[in-house]
Order: sequence, then C-alpha cells, then structure tokens
Amino acid sequence: MKKLTKPERSWVMYDWANSVHSTIISTAIFPLWFGQVARNGGLSDTQTSFWLGTANTGYAIIIALMAAVLGTLSDFRGFRKKLFVPFWLLGVAATGCLILVGVDAWVIALILYILTFIGFAGANIFYDASLPDITSVDRMDMVSSKGFGYGYIGGSTIPFLISLVIIAVLSGMDFSAGLPALGVKISFGLTALWWFFFTFPYLKNVKQKNGIDPVPSPVAESFRRLGRTFRDLRKHKKIFLFLIAYFFYIDGVNTIIKMATNFASSIGVGMMVLLAAVIGIQILAFPFALLYGHLAQRFGARPLLFTGIGVYAVITVLGTVMPLVPVSLVVPIFIAVAFLVATSQGGIQALSRSYFASLIPDENVSGEYFGFYNTMGKFAAILGPFLMGAFPRLAFLLGIANEQVAYSFGVGAILLLFILGGSLLAASNRVKN
Repeated sequence: MKKLTKPERSWVMYDWANSVHSTIISTAIFPLWFGQVARNGGLSDTQTSFWLGTANTGYAIIIALMAAVLGTLSDFRGFRKKLFVPFWLLGVAATGCLILVGVDAWVIALILYILTFIGFAGANIFYDASLPDITSVDRMDMVSSKGFGYGYIGGSTIPFLISLVIIAVLSGMDFSAGLPALGVKISFGLTALWWFFFTFPYLKNVKQKNGIDPVPSPVAESFRRLGRTFRDLRKHKKIFLFLIAYFFYIDGVNTIIKMATNFASSIGVGMMVLLAAVIGIQILAFPFALLYGHLAQRFGARPLLFTGIGVYAVITVLGTVMPLVPVSLVVPIFIAVAFLVATSQGGIQALSRSYFASLIPDENVSGEYFGFYNTMGKFAAILGPFLMGAFPRLAFLLGIANEQVAYSFGVGAILLLFILGGSLLAASNRVKN
C-alpha cells in the first residue's frame, strides 16, 4: 500500500483536529465536571444522568433533522467547504465558551454542550462526504481507519494528557473534592484551540472533486432530490438495510462513548481509574483502528463490522452486571470493558464510514447519501442515551431497584441495539444492491 497522498493526509488531519472534542467534551472531562456542576446545582446522580442523556438526545434530533438536506446541498460544486466552515466555527466557539460557565450553572453548561455537538456533528456531515473526493474505493477502508487511528493517538491523547497534567497539578493530586474548575476550563480552552488550528490542512488541501452543477434555487432542488433519492432507496436494498442496521448498532456505540464515564463514576469507579482508563483507550485504540483497516483490506469490511458488533455485545453484558457485583469486582470488570472498547471503538466507526462510501452508486452525490448516513447516525443517538438515562430513573422511581442497581436496566437495554443491528447487517448481505 503506497503512502497517503497530500489530500488524504490533510483529510486524516481533521480527525486529528476534532478528536480532542470526542475525548475531553464527549467522553471524559466534561461528563465528570458536569456531574460536579449538577450536584452543586442541586441534582441527584440519576437526575444528572437523565439530563445528560436528554442533552445528547436533543442535539441528535437537531442534527438528524438537518443532515439529509445539508448533505444534499453539499453536493453542489463549491458548497461543501462553505457549509463545513460555519459548523466547525460553531463547535469551536461553543467549546471555548464553556470556560465562562459557573460552578453550579448546569443549564448553561448543557446548552453549550449541545451547541458544541451541533457544530461537531454538522461539520462531520461534510467531512465524511469528502472521503470519495480524496481517495479511491479500494483505499477507503485504509484511509478511514487511519483517520480514526491518528485521531485517537493525536487529537484524543496528546491534549488530554496535557489537560490531565494541568488538572493534577492544580488539584495537588487530590480528587476527593472533584476536578478543579480552573484546570477543567483550561482543558476546554485547549480543546477549542486544538480543534481550530489543526483543521487548516483540511481547509487548504481537500478540494471538492465530485459534485453536480449549482442551480438557481439550491435549497428547493435539494428537497426535490431528497424525495427522489428516498424513493430510489427501495431499489438499493443493500444500502437501505445497511442504514437501518447502522441506526441500531452505532446507537449502541455512541451511547457507550457518551454515557460510560458518567455511568462508571455513578457506580463507584474512582476518578483516577476513570481517567487512566480513558488514556489507555485512546492509546490502544490507535493500533487497533489501523488493524481493523488492514484486516478489511484482506477480508473486506463486513466481517470486521460483525466482529465489532460482537465485541460491543460483550461490553454491554459486562456493563449490565457491574452494578450487581460486589464492590471489589467493579474496577476489574470496568478495566476489562475499557480494553474491549479500545479494541473496536475506532474500527467499527471507521469501517462503517468507508463501507457505506463504497455502496454509494454515484460519487457525485456522496453528500446526499452521507446526509442519510448521518441522519441515521444522529437519530440513532436519540434512542440509546434516552434508554441509558430514563430506564435507571424509572426503575428507581418505581421502587424496583436502588440508585446503583437501577443502572443495570439502562445498560441492559443497549444490548438490544447490537442484536438488532447485527441481524439487519446479516440480512443486508442476502439482497442485491
């Protein structure tokens, strides 16, 4: 396999740029800090999980409603980057504004959190759609996997380690009172700056090669094209079934990414163990993401997608029993779960992206199809966080379980998403595209 071309490297660099958001805002520091802010604001642990899950659901609905139209608009020549920039800037600006949030202002924190994700997910619609612009079908699995891999080792690990050092110094290595507000806010500032500056190679070197000619009324034409494409999906049964499968299994993956830290801290996993696990996941995810890409070149993406779904099914089973076992077993099980997440988190996301790109019948409408792809991904992000937040709260309010045991109901529900996703992915292989 020859080395990456300049456009491919620049495309990969945006994964390096925006992955800092995935770690500091989505996975590690913000969820832990939000738990502190919410408690200062008078919320219980189950209320905190409920509102964090609701926020994830809220932003996902917004993006899901916009994704198909935005993706279709981006297929007009010259539109893709013009649409990418405002969402990227929104995400960066909202992340930077988290610096201004007070220690008990949990509502403002959630609003900014939602805005960071609208910017992050909106920009990704156009980023994903530009994959066919910078590489060939036979290289998509490799390039997509390198994006996730370098995102983990670079954007996820380096700024996160810097943030942890700052937080550790400011706390004097004593986390009994939680994370120091100043250290957390420095990490938010670092996230915004990292995301901003490392995006410039993508802006400079990735060009929209494929597309259709602009028309006088692009928005109206986009809706007409969406209607035609939606009707045509019935002719592309493999694409249709894959999108439904993706809806379920990626919902499970994203829910674990967003809710795992809050869940683990709520059932007694200590701050140091949580932060060490996040670091370990980012470091291990790098070679495993590349391994998924290498194996996909040899065996195809589909078998590797089934592997990832199977690993995540095991993860949810282990997560379900964590609130039920003796306290002495919680941390060992959590470490095993963290290792399994590291093996498959990047691979299943990277190969889903490249496999779908390979199914698109016309590269000139990649934005339109990736609009549907991102719509399914974001609608998928509605169900999982809701189940994870609402089921424990409901079980507790009905007196079925205490606060800790109630979390098993939320995690257990996520297993169904992987079972449905795997079954539909298998069904998609039995039809012609």
